[in-house]
Amino acid sequence: MKRTILAGMLTAILMFSISNFLQAQSKPAAPPRYKDVVVDNPNAEADLKTVGDYINALVAADYDKANSYLANNYMGHGPSPKDSANRDQTIAGWKENAKTQLNPKTSFVSQTFRVTQGDQKGDWISVWGDYSFTQNGKMVNFPYQFTAHVTNGKIDRSGVYYDRMYIMETLGYKLVPPGQ
Repeated sequence: MKRTILAGMLTAILMFSISNFLQAQSKPAAPPRYKDVVVDNPNAEADLKTVGDYINALVAADYDKANSYLANNYMGHGPSPKDSANRDQTIAGWKENAKTQLNPKTSFVSQTFRVTQGDQKGDWISVWGDYSFTQNGKMVNFPYQFTAHVTNGKIDRSGVYYDRMYIMETLGYKLVPPGQ
C-alpha cells in the first residue's frame, strides 16, 4: 500500500513538473525593460552638436556645410510614410524651398539616447522645434519633430514630422473633395 501511495505521489509530482515546464515553454518572452535597451549616449555632446549644426546650416542656406553632416548613405524619411530622400535629394529640396521661403528661422531643443539592441540600435538625437518663414507675404510658423541616427559623427538616417496640410492652408491652398 505504501508503495502504491508513494508511486502515486511521485507520478503526481512528475506530472505537475512536466505541466509547469510545458506552460513555461509556451509563454512568450517578456519584453526587455527600458533601462536594458535604452542608455545614455556616450557621444552626447558631439552628436547633439552635429544634428544642431546640421539643422542650423539648412535654415541658413549653407548647403555645403549641411551636406558635410550627412553620411554618404544617408536616407531621410517624412513627413509622410511614403516620403524619403537621399543626401542629394534632401539638399536639393532645401535649395528649392529657399527660392520661395523668405526669412526662415528655427528654434529647438534636443536630447539624445543610445538604443543597445534591435533594428534601431545606435545613437539617436530627438529634436523638437518650431520653423517659420514668409512666403508670398504670408507668415508660416509650425512645430516639427526631427529624429536623427548618428554614426561616426555623421547623420545616416532621420525622420521628420510636421503638418504639411497646415502649411498649405496657411499659404492659401484649399482642399477640394474629389468630384467637386
